[in-house]
Amino acid sequence: MNDNIHLFKFKDKNILLDVESSSLHIVDDETAKILEDFDGKNDEKIIEKYGEEAKEILEELHYLINENALFAKELTVPENYRPEGIVKSLCLIIAEDCNLACKYCFAGGDYGNENHAKMPPEVAKKAVDFLLKTSPQRKNYEIDFFGGEPLLNMETLKEVTAYARAKEKEHNKNIKLTLTTNGMLLTDEVTEWLNENNISVVLSLDGRKSVHNAMRKDKGGFDTYDKILPKFKKLVNSRNGENYYLRGTYTAKNLDFTEDILSMYNEGFRILSLEPVVAKDADYAITEKDLPQIFNEYEKLVDIYIERKKTGDPFNFFHFNVDLSGGPCLHKRVSACGAGHEYYAVATNGDLYPCHQFVGKDEYKLGTIFDESVKSDIPQKFRNAHIFNKPKCQKCFAKYFCSGGCHANNVNMNGNILEPYEIGCEIQKKRLECALYLATL
Repeated sequence: MNDNIHLFKFKDKNILLDVESSSLHIVDDETAKILEDFDGKNDEKIIEKYGEEAKEILEELHYLINENALFAKELTVPENYRPEGIVKSLCLIIAEDCNLACKYCFAGGDYGNENHAKMPPEVAKKAVDFLLKTSPQRKNYEIDFFGGEPLLNMETLKEVTAYARAKEKEHNKNIKLTLTTNGMLLTDEVTEWLNENNISVVLSLDGRKSVHNAMRKDKGGFDTYDKILPKFKKLVNSRNGENYYLRGTYTAKNLDFTEDILSMYNEGFRILSLEPVVAKDADYAITEKDLPQIFNEYEKLVDIYIERKKTGDPFNFFHFNVDLSGGPCLHKRVSACGAGHEYYAVATNGDLYPCHQFVGKDEYKLGTIFDESVKSDIPQKFRNAHIFNKPKCQKCFAKYFCSGGCHANNVNMNGNILEPYEIGCEIQKKRLECALYLATL
């Protein structure tokens, strides 16, 4: 089969994706068989093998080819893909400290910082200045407040938020603010402040009570589910069920994770994301042998997704959202999240790293926000670590949707940003097939 198409069976449908154009088609069994051999130029061989009845199918396939919806020309790096990225977002590590001790935390809660440092207000404000000065041509920016647990540092959080809002007006810019929290320090006062300042929130919950408590205990080893669930509900209700994401992690310990999605749904949450853990040498690490069960679970989730939609009370699952319109733009599909060249993480002392998962790793330090510019050559390496420079991505049907996967996962699992994390790839491809199926309904 031609590498520029992906033909797969999902439930009762033969689904055809033209990789380069993102065109999606449903084909019958006869057409599916012909597509196994058809390359757009071998009509005579197809007719010889499948008979005269193949002529009508070939006519339809050639129509799609002429419409650039089948065997579309392979895309290349856009001519206007700048050699250097334009920084558009920062992740401020407000606190290198946490009040939880989650087993799978990539940072160990404190990024190895024994002092449990918190970002001073002046560093956070300087980060805002750095962003605006580095990319003055942009209109829209994003700043993510992250940790550890960012609510451990409310003083800086409040000061930098006020500062960012003032700079918006001063420079006629838009700065989207987002905060990721484990919920332990959410109070009515904090929730009100988040709402007043229009801060999007990512809420960490792993689904069922037993699953969540097994992986996300506090520093004293106590369960946290019952402490945070009412706070999350109150926050979501206070903003009419909008401007939030409920994000969880599943591991080898809960491969029946559709039950965790259902638990979140039954508790009233409708904007959901559940990510596979990325880990080595742990009893909860996902391995290749887990993939068949994971694939079955996503198919089960598709059924639940459809069922809930039919009842008139649907939910949004992050990985079932797919854009087949040719968007996002090719630049975005080439460079993915932009870590290291369009997106930087700022440590509590102002040091810059490609993203939050690289914080504290000296070999990935880019510079500091106190420099006039980033002097490291690392951003160039990340800028060039796009799908056209990743050999394993060249023939993958998912390349324009995953953009080569997470750089940090690639480094952590394979030691190389150009070497995709294989298990992550397989899971991503299955989720994409689920999303494509849903797009045909």
